[in-house]
Amino acid sequence: MGSILDKCGHAPFEQLSPGAVLLSEGETSGRLYVLKTGTIEVLRGDTQVALVEEPGAVFGEMSVLLNRAHTATVRALTSASVYAFDDAERFLQSNPEIAFLICRLLAGRLNAATTYLVDLKRQFEGHGDHLGMVGDVLDVLIHQQDEDFNLGPEREADPRL
Repeated sequence: MGSILDKCGHAPFEQLSPGAVLLSEGETSGRLYVLKTGTIEVLRGDTQVALVEEPGAVFGEMSVLLNRAHTATVRALTSASVYAFDDAERFLQSNPEIAFLICRLLAGRLNAATTYLVDLKRQFEGHGDHLGMVGDVLDVLIHQQDEDFNLGPEREADPRL
């Protein structure tokens, strides 16, 4: 099947200068990016939550798939090149193999987040404070189907997961 990067060879790409913003937190762009070279940082507010250097890393997929605003700002930390898809929804619909690879990536993130939450639940089960809420979050992750689930602003999902 290959990697996402293998499937982007004919896509348009952009050269980025350090500091160039690809996606802005709170905005909806409909764009998707795949890292070719360079280092990208992910920011929530003023907090850096991730540094990404792995070619083939994808940015913007959650916003496109959920039809919501970006949950983080994504910008080039160094000179970088990315494959850029302006109408990501149409691109994913017309490229099911890439959509499947992104689904696999998202499933991996969900698995990591769920595993982490299960560990937290084991450690803090029975606590009456906010840590006792981990079981409720796990239940929603496991059983949620089509209903929207929105955590409060202080508990929004980590964009690295």
